[in-house]
Amino acid sequence: MFRLDIAEVAQRSGFPPSTLRYYEKRGLIASDGRQGLRRQYDDSVLTRLALISLGQRAGYTLDDIAALFRPQGGKLDLSRHELRNQAGNLRNQAQKLQATANLLDHIAACTAPSHLECPRFQALLKDVLNSGGY
Repeated sequence: MFRLDIAEVAQRSGFPPSTLRYYEKRGLIASDGRQGLRRQYDDSVLTRLALISLGQRAGYTLDDIAALFRPQGGKLDLSRHELRNQAGNLRNQAQKLQATANLLDHIAACTAPSHLECPRFQALLKDVLNSGGY
């Protein structure tokens, strides 16, 4: 177990010190004290920060993530069912984003005098609607 100061944690994690202080205030991470004016952290904080980053990328709020870190006999409280649901939600979002990107690519390259006259544009618009709109 190594101790890292806040600058080292910021450098290794990519989170600015202000974010680290905010996460500490929210109870997501904890410092082990100070050396002079600098907060000190156990190196396991890097794992916790990676989990926070993963949670945020997966669409969880900081409150959701904090709930996962509450003491559960020393273990994270991760529901496999909830994780599968969230993975499905992300796949749906990815499909919608891909359809939107395809539409924008077509709009940018379309040579029709008006996009509304273009059969491919109309088909892509229908795909957007069929994929659930927003």
